Amino acid sequence: GQLPTWLQGTLLRNGPGMHTIGDTKYNHWFDGLALLHSFTFKNGEVYYRSKYLRSDTYNCNVEANRIVVSEFGTMAYPDPCKNIFSKAFSYLSHTIPEFTDNCLINIMKNGDDFYATSETNFIRKINPQTLETLEKVDYSKYVAINLATSHPHYDSDGNILNMGTSIVDKGKTKYILFKIPPSVPQKEKKKSCFKHLEVVCSIPSRSLLHPSYFHSFGITENYIVFVEQPFRLDIVKLATAYIRGVNWASCLAFHKEDKTWFHFVDMKTKKEVSTKFYTDAMVLFHHINAYEEDGHIIFDVIAYTDNSLYDVFYLKNLSNDFEEKTKLTSRPTYKRFVVPLQYDKDAEVGSNLVTLPSTATAVKEKDGSVYCQPEILCEGIELPRINYDYNGKKYNCIFATEVKWSPVPSKIVKFNIQTKEMLHWGEDHCWPSEPIFIPSPDAREEDDGVVLTSVVMTDPKKGAFLLVLDAKTFKELGRATVNVEMHLDLHGIFIPEKDLKTETE
Repeated sequence: GQLPTWLQGTLLRNGPGMHTIGDTKYNHWFDGLALLHSFTFKNGEVYYRSKYLRSDTYNCNVEANRIVVSEFGTMAYPDPCKNIFSKAFSYLSHTIPEFTDNCLINIMKNGDDFYATSETNFIRKINPQTLETLEKVDYSKYVAINLATSHPHYDSDGNILNMGTSIVDKGKTKYILFKIPPSVPQKEKKKSCFKHLEVVCSIPSRSLLHPSYFHSFGITENYIVFVEQPFRLDIVKLATAYIRGVNWASCLAFHKEDKTWFHFVDMKTKKEVSTKFYTDAMVLFHHINAYEEDGHIIFDVIAYTDNSLYDVFYLKNLSNDFEEKTKLTSRPTYKRFVVPLQYDKDAEVGSNLVTLPSTATAVKEKDGSVYCQPEILCEGIELPRINYDYNGKKYNCIFATEVKWSPVPSKIVKFNIQTKEMLHWGEDHCWPSEPIFIPSPDAREEDDGVVLTSVVMTDPKKGAFLLVLDAKTFKELGRATVNVEMHLDLHGIFIPEKDLKTETE
């Protein structure tokens, strides 16, 4: 096919690549050692490159020729021949675990720099052109957090906004929103941007020892949207996991009888909205978008009624007949919550406070809290992406992968929120990755541009390829086949050519 001449830059992807080291094997697909891929577009041609992230975790494991660093679904143990004292000591030192720097989930932009990220306190700087691994950054040196999301937001000035969990720090467990500037003042050129990291606000956890797990959060023009879900980490179990010989994932549990709480923080005042908003128990990984309209916050998520998604990716479940055998017990559902921040305080108990045209409701309860029910926009999609220029604003379309009851995507889709129209791209034996939208330089409309996805073939004899679709029509513009074994990946970022520093700079 033919690629648009304006498409110049690099698509970076990240995901788990190596699952066996020596005689040892990870238990879970999300534990594999991070493998970076890049597709570089230059004058109508595509160049492919891939490289393992040379994290400390990677180096230690490869040197020992076995898994020696624990991951979320796999607990690793020291050499059994070491003496009893070092064994006792290592049990103690694992109480608040020293997490891994195997940053395998996403890529984050900070000014001119790029980092591989996961959900621990470590991120790794990478060179987006050569995929070399550079320095390691430990968030906890700059802010008291033990975990952080790999789905940050970027504001119009290029600041990164991200959230992390601070576990029992000074007797409190809280969720912390922090901001990292894209650059440092001229006179401090030697210092890193992380030295200027600023805590925007913190939200206390409803429970000291059971903080909510979260993978992403939402942002509007004026508010942060944080969902505290009843999918929670048990800190006492986490502290004793090593001694008990179980993985950290077993310390997460879904409490289906509990509520899901919504928190809205005003970014100007740094104060949380005082009304208590909640909905039924749900599990969510991906926020799609959020915006404000007539005194309401509208926020869209992909939600589940249980946490089966994580469990199906245990490698013991990923056999040859995986697609037939592995079924989710809950389908991903695109839910829109409409939350009235300004409403008549004298409204009757039991009345619906939503005044926008929507089937979503927000009902006032006796105790003054507000019970929210979503509008269901569609079902069976995951890994949602939007035109990021519309992040925090009213928007019309979303690009995603289609997942029916199996967790592996069979198609990619474009969904129009207004008309509910859905366009698909799919072929037999193809597993596409998260679709990434790139606006064309003279874009007038939200969907003017292209969608990129890397496609893995289920038939090992066929080469994987990068697919370029016209975002408006979803017609194929071209594909670039890569004659290497490519892996399913998780998330990525497109870097326009102008944002790539040349080697000499």
